[in-house]
Amino acid sequence: MIRSGFRTALLVAAAGIALAIAVACGQSTNLSTTPPAETEAIAQGQERDPQTLRLLYSPAVVTLNPHLATGYQDFEAARIVYEPLASYNQAGELVPFLADEIPSAENGGVAADGTSVTWTLRPDVTWTDGKPFTADDVVFTFELIHNPAVAAATAQYYEGVKSVEAIDNYTVKITFNHPTAAWSVPFTGQTGLILPRHIFEQANGPDARAVPANLQPMGTGPYKALGFESGTVLYEPNSSYWGGRPAFERVELLGGLAPYAAAREVLQTNEADFAQNLQVEAEALSELETNATGHVTNLFGPQVERIMLNFANPFARTEDGERSSPKIPHPYFSDLRVRQAINLAIDRDTIAKTLYASAGEPTAQLLVAPSDYQSKSVTYTYDLAQAKALLDQAGWVDTNGDGLRDKGGVTLQVLFQAAVNPVRQKTQAIVSDSLKKLGIDVEISRVRLDEFFSGDPKDTRSLNHFYADMQIYSTGNESPDPSTYMGWWTCANIASQANQWQEPNNARYCNPAYDRLWEEATQELDPDRRIELFRQMNELLAKDVAVIPVVHRAMTNAVSNRLANVEFTPWDASTWTIKDWHPAADAAGS
Repeated sequence: MIRSGFRTALLVAAAGIALAIAVACGQSTNLSTTPPAETEAIAQGQERDPQTLRLLYSPAVVTLNPHLATGYQDFEAARIVYEPLASYNQAGELVPFLADEIPSAENGGVAADGTSVTWTLRPDVTWTDGKPFTADDVVFTFELIHNPAVAAATAQYYEGVKSVEAIDNYTVKITFNHPTAAWSVPFTGQTGLILPRHIFEQANGPDARAVPANLQPMGTGPYKALGFESGTVLYEPNSSYWGGRPAFERVELLGGLAPYAAAREVLQTNEADFAQNLQVEAEALSELETNATGHVTNLFGPQVERIMLNFANPFARTEDGERSSPKIPHPYFSDLRVRQAINLAIDRDTIAKTLYASAGEPTAQLLVAPSDYQSKSVTYTYDLAQAKALLDQAGWVDTNGDGLRDKGGVTLQVLFQAAVNPVRQKTQAIVSDSLKKLGIDVEISRVRLDEFFSGDPKDTRSLNHFYADMQIYSTGNESPDPSTYMGWWTCANIASQANQWQEPNNARYCNPAYDRLWEEATQELDPDRRIELFRQMNELLAKDVAVIPVVHRAMTNAVSNRLANVEFTPWDASTWTIKDWHPAADAAGS
C-alpha cells in the first residue's frame, strides 16, 4: 500500500491550493483536514479513482524548475508542466511542441554555414496564468541558463550558443559561436524546457533556488501543479492548454519509493499506473510480472552503467581546501596499467546476465546510441591473470604476505561508492570480489540516492564531488547528437570548487588529444566525418581507461494495463507525451 501520508494528501484534494500557497511562503503544511485515524480508515477503504493518474519514482522530487534539476525525477515532474520547442521521438525524429514547425535547410530555418537556426513558435500558447507565450520567454530562459550565478544544471547544453534573439513575438534566432551541426540541442527535450520571463525574471541570480515559483510553476504544458510536499506533486488539467484538455482529471506523482515497491504497486496491487526507471533484479521483476495488472517495458537508448575511476586524489586537499582536485593526482589511478587492471577485472557478462537479463547488455562502449557511433574496435575481456600481471609490472606486489598489494609503504585499497539500490549494491559486490582476488582492498560505500545525485554544491557525497576512488552510476547522451555528452570528458568540464561542482567531468580526466577531437567534431558539418570523429573519441577513452562502461541499460518502466497511448523515447522524460495518455477502452470506468 502507498504510504498513508500520501493517501491522506490525495483524499483532501481541496487542500492542494492551500498547500501551494503555504509552500510558496515557506510554511510547513499538513494537507489533511480530517483527523488522522478517520483519514486512514477512509484511505484503506477507498476505491481507486479512474480519473486519477498515479506515477511513482524512486528519488523524491526536489524542484519543478528543470534548469535547477537535481536528478532525472525533477525533469520528469517538470515535464508535465513545462514544454520545449521540440523533442525527439523513439525513432530520433524531431517532434514540435512550442515550435510551429521544425527548422530545416529547406525552409530556411537552418543556416547553410551552420552558424544559426531560426525557430517559428506556435501563436496560440498561453501560460497557465493567461499571459501569452512569446519569443521573449525563450530569450529569457537562455539568459537564466547562461547566468553563471544561477549555476544551472542544464548550462552545458547551451555552451556553444552565442546569442538568442527574438526577431518578433513568434520568431527566435539562435546564433552559435562556430559552425554547429548540433543546432537542435538547445531548447529541445527535457533540458530545453521554456520558463516564463514574467515569473522568473527577478530570480535570475544566485538566489534562483529559493524562489517560490520553483515549487509552484506557471507552465504551458497539459497539466498544472496544485501542490508540492516532500516529493509529492499534485496536478490538475491546464484548461488553457493549446493541445486540448488531457484525459485525466488529476495526476499524482510520488517519489521516495524503493524500486521493487514501486514495481509492485503497478504490477500486482494496482495502486499505481506507472513506475519509472526500475532498477530491480531481473528475477524479482520477472516474479512481479506473473499474473500482473500491468506490464514492463524495456527501451534501449543511450544509458550506460559505468564505473568511474578518480584521476585525482579524493583524500588530499589543496591549499584552499579542495578535495579531488587535479592538482593532486591519484596515487595509483594515475598509472594506466592500474586502470587497465581494474578494467580487466570487471565481469560484465555476469553482471548483465544475473542482474539485468533482457534489460541489459554487457558493453565496453561509452557511446552506444545512435548505434552508428559505436566502434567495433572497442571490446572487453574479463581476465584476472592479465590484470595481476599488469599490477606486477606497475610495482604493486604483496610484500608482507597479508594478501594485499602494496608499493612504497602504501596499500592498494579503494573506496567504491554508489547510490543505495539493490542492483548497484550487488554490482559492487561482484566487482569487489574480483578486485580482492587481485589483491586490492575494497571498502564499499552506499550513499543516499538524493545525496549521490544531488546538484547542490553543499552535498559533498554527490557523484560530482566524487570523494571516493571509484563510483558507479548510469547516464548517457540526452540527444541523438552526442556533442554535449562527449564533451563531458574535456579538460574544461572538470568538476571543481571553482564551478560549484556543476561541470560533468567528475573523473577529472584530461587529455589535450581528446579535446582536439571533440572541438573538431562539434564544428564538423559533414555527418560521415562527424561519426568517424566520435568513434575516435570513444576509442581514445577506452584506450586511456578514462571510464569503464559495464552494461548498456534499457530504461525499464512498469505501466498499468488500464493505460493507453503511452509512448516513451530515450531522448526525453518518460512524461514527454503525458498529454496523450488516456484510460484504455477496456479499463474505462473500472
